[in-house]
Order: sequence, then structure tokens, then C-alpha cells
Amino acid sequence: MTLLKAISRYALPIAILFLLSSCNAYLNQPMKTTPARIAEKTSFNRALKRLPKTKEPMVVGVYKFRDQTGQYKPTENGASWSTAVTQGATSLLIEALEDSGWFVPIERENIGNLLNERKIIRSSKIQYSKDDEKNKPLIRPLLFAGIILEGGIVSYDANVISGGAGVRYFGAGGSGQYRQDRVTVCLRAISTQSGKILKSVYVSKTLLSQKLDVGIFRYVSFKRLLEFETGITYNEPADLAVTEAIEKAVYSLVMEGLMDGLWQADPEDKTAKLAIQEFKKETQEMAQIDVFGTKSIDQRMKSSIQIALTGSFLNGDYPNSMIKPGAEIGLNQHLSPSLSLSTNFGYNTVASKEIFSWDILYLNTHLQWTFIPNKKMSPIVYAGGGLLSNVSTLPYAFREDNHFFADLGVGFQVMLNDKIELQFSGEQVYFFKDDFDVLEQGKYGDQIWRSRLGLRIHFGKK
Repeated sequence: MTLLKAISRYALPIAILFLLSSCNAYLNQPMKTTPARIAEKTSFNRALKRLPKTKEPMVVGVYKFRDQTGQYKPTENGASWSTAVTQGATSLLIEALEDSGWFVPIERENIGNLLNERKIIRSSKIQYSKDDEKNKPLIRPLLFAGIILEGGIVSYDANVISGGAGVRYFGAGGSGQYRQDRVTVCLRAISTQSGKILKSVYVSKTLLSQKLDVGIFRYVSFKRLLEFETGITYNEPADLAVTEAIEKAVYSLVMEGLMDGLWQADPEDKTAKLAIQEFKKETQEMAQIDVFGTKSIDQRMKSSIQIALTGSFLNGDYPNSMIKPGAEIGLNQHLSPSLSLSTNFGYNTVASKEIFSWDILYLNTHLQWTFIPNKKMSPIVYAGGGLLSNVSTLPYAFREDNHFFADLGVGFQVMLNDKIELQFSGEQVYFFKDDFDVLEQGKYGDQIWRSRLGLRIHFGKK
């Protein structure tokens, strides 16, 4: 009965953990063998097929689209002699060329087999042809390519980003891990008439691997152990990632050739101009994206003003302190991409329940360091000091004296666009004396803990 009670007690959390962690795994759990099927299409294949129509398809030859990485599949248990990426990238490239509708691929990878077969046809026709057929061509001529496509898979980087998190409490918990790899392909078009490289493109694609585990391991009574575990692991197929990268390379090759006038779209296709505009916009955006997929900022503007809402908590000598709201306005000047000088004027209320509630005004100046100034989101740290005045009338006196303080804060900032920035931080305000709340007790000075949610508007030159 003890075991049944324990199971009923943990049934709900087990069910929740099960649904959150492994519902997808069990809904798609392979219970039997499946027949062969047509290969899945990538998410980009539909965009490739929506390319503007060509005025005239180009005959292209692909001799070999090689794996140039020399990379073996990464494992946790030592070396593996399996390659990290497919060795049949030529076939994937030819299929992408056909799907685009812009190219007519011709056989060049195994040209020796084709020439041998043509020799057999020619010799057979010579041997067995009739007299009236000897003057006719024995076999049709081969198509020749006006463009040769070269390139290959140039890199495969494992564990570009990896990490995870987990929590366990009284024998119950879960953990999650992730890993991101990266594959890169290069594709170039070469004129067979002159040998000139007409266009070269560079495309990368990430591969995501995820693992999630959930379990319970707990003694429910003496010699009675309840144990439950489940999990799911997902690895993005490498061949689909390579296929999508190749398809994107073909798409980019067509669009860049259209922009440079190397080839022309069908004049009756009205979508060509719109497609070129969208591709230009994507190219400009990708120029600001780094390897981790985050957007870079060219350079911040030199000045900014800040409006912020604050919440303050007095850590003094009286108990039952309360969190009170406030507001702040400030001016910031960027001394360098990472370093800025800020001057702020603010109003706050500090209170202790049923004892006092004071209104305060303060003026502070601090230096702020932005860790990653060229990124859209970055952690920050700042330090400085200032002057604070209590402007409230106490029951027994009116204090007009000022208090000097030092402050230290940490937080993060997010650039919403080139001019607007959102900033969240928390700081500690430390008074040099222990007389801010009138009561002097202990060896440390009074402190104020303050949180800030601010909006910065940038202006001026970069």
C-alpha cells in the first residue's frame, strides 16, 4: 500500500514531466520497420522552386562537388572513421540545379563511363549498319557546357555552441543539453569560353542536437525505492543540412547573377524585381550577423537620454523594509564603443512598514562598461557615486542634510533598433555613514537596493 500511495502521490508530476520531455519521442517512437519512401525535402526547397523563371536554361557541367573538410564524425567515445558529411554531394547539387529550373545539368562526374558506352554504340552501328545507313551520323553529338560549376563542402565545425541546464530536488528533476554544429559550402560558376570565374557564393548551415532527460529517484519508505526516467534525443540529419546549404548556394548564385546581369529572367515574369529586392535586403542583414546568428551593430551613436522606472528597497537598521517605486532621467555620453559616462537625476521612496516613509532625490554619475558593444544584446556593469537628499518631514524632526554614496550595478541592454535601447539593471547604493535612517546600529553603513528598467534614445553622430 505504501508503494501505491507513493505512485499516486508522484503520478501528476511524473505525467507532467513525461509530457514536457518525451511526448514527441513516444508519439513518433518506431514500433516497426517502415518501407522505403521518397526522400524528404528541406525547408528551403520550396523557395528554390519559386525562383523567377529564366529566359533560357543554361547547360552546366558538374565534374565533382567534393567533401573538402577531411572531417570525421565527432563522437564521445573516441575516434570514428565515418565522415562527418556525405560523400555524394555532387548528386545533391545536380538535384538542386534541376529543382531551380535555371540549369540543364549534363553528365560529367563519370564521363569515362559515358564515353565508353558511346564507343560501344558507334562500333555496333558501324558493324551492323546497312550500306544506305553508312552516310548517316552514327550517334548524336554530346551537349557541351557553357558553364562549369565547381566548389565543395569546405568546412564542418563541431560544437560551435554547446551547453545545457538541469535541476534536481529531493531525487526528482531533469536536465537538458544542446549542441550546434556548422557546415559550409562554396559554389562558383566558371565560363568554359574564357575560364573566368563569373560568380562565387559562400553559404553555411547549422545542425542542432538536443537531449532532454527527466527522472525521479527517491525512497518512499524503508526498502521501497521509486525510480522513473525518460528522455529524448534529437539530432538534425547531416545530409538534409548539406542539401539545404547546397540549395541556398544555387539560389544565391542565380540571384547574384541576376543582379550583375550575367543571365536574365523571363521578361514576362513580374516577380523577378521583387525577388531581387528581397535578396538584397537579406544580404544587407546577413552582413551584420555573426557566426552565432546574432546581429552586430556597426557603431553606437555618441549621446543618449534615458528615462527609467525604478524600485528601491532600504537595507538599513529598521525591519520590514518595503519596495517602493520611483523614476529617473539621465544623460549618457559614449567615450568609446564600450565605455560611457552617465549622469542621472532620480526620485524614490524608501519605507519601513509602520515606521517611516521618506521621499528622496538623488544625483549620481557613473561609468558604464558594455561587454559586447557591437551586439544587439550585451551584459553591462557600472560604478560611480553621487549625492542623495531626504526631502520628507519626519514626526520628530526635519532633516536637510545630504548623504554621499557609492553605487555598483550589473545588468544587460538590448538594442531594439539603431536609436532605441532597452536596459535592465540592478544596483547597490552604499552610504559611507550609518546615519541615513537616523538609527546607527552595526558596523556597516546603510544600503539601498535598486532595480531599474530604462529606455534610452540615442542621438548625434556615430
